[in-house]
Amino acid sequence: MSIKTYGLGLLAVLLFLPALSARATCHDTVVLVHGNTGSPADFQNTYDRLRQQGWSDAQIVAPAWGNAYCAACNDHSGSEETPVRNAISSAIAGSCSGHIDVIGHSMGVTLAMREIDRLGVAGKVDVFIGIAGAVHGLWSCGMYPWNVATATCGSYGLSVGSPLLQGMAGHRFGAHMYSMKSWSDEINCYGSCLVYGVHTSTIPGEDYSFDYPYGHYQLLWLTAADQVSLLE
Repeated sequence: MSIKTYGLGLLAVLLFLPALSARATCHDTVVLVHGNTGSPADFQNTYDRLRQQGWSDAQIVAPAWGNAYCAACNDHSGSEETPVRNAISSAIAGSCSGHIDVIGHSMGVTLAMREIDRLGVAGKVDVFIGIAGAVHGLWSCGMYPWNVATATCGSYGLSVGSPLLQGMAGHRFGAHMYSMKSWSDEINCYGSCLVYGVHTSTIPGEDYSFDYPYGHYQLLWLTAADQVSLLE
């Protein structure tokens, strides 16, 4: 059957194909936020999977934040915020869909939450995935305001009941929210995974929480396919 049968000349078809192609390859820009003393390279498996599934380099943003050599120095205020805030803002501005997806790991979960909250852009986030986050705090950080000598555990940190966590409790960070957690997480479960009866990695109001038999970092490295499937 010739093209002409459909009522289109060859030139019109050729002109129309770029528009079809652009629509077919439009994905929400994805922001990948690493954890404390981590780096964007921690998301290598996720990045590779996104590229395999059709995301371009321009549609993947992975800011580097914090002091890579001093875990106790990093919190959720000041210089740690700026790279993540700028990444979220620029991702929204450059997204072909006008929306973004955000995947955070460990402290990157709560840092991404804080910046989405402060920017007031939860309505621009389609999917928020928190992997091994300490959304309800860490018992290893103590209970605020006691035993919180380091910045990571202070008022802008991850002590149980910290003003930071209390201020974000129950807020939304996207249209769809998911957590990926483990009961064998050697960092989040130090002492206990549970904070007042809830696994610390769960996100209030989430669509679903996925359990894995992995350690803290394996939760990120070994779940790339599942992460990307939630975005498609």
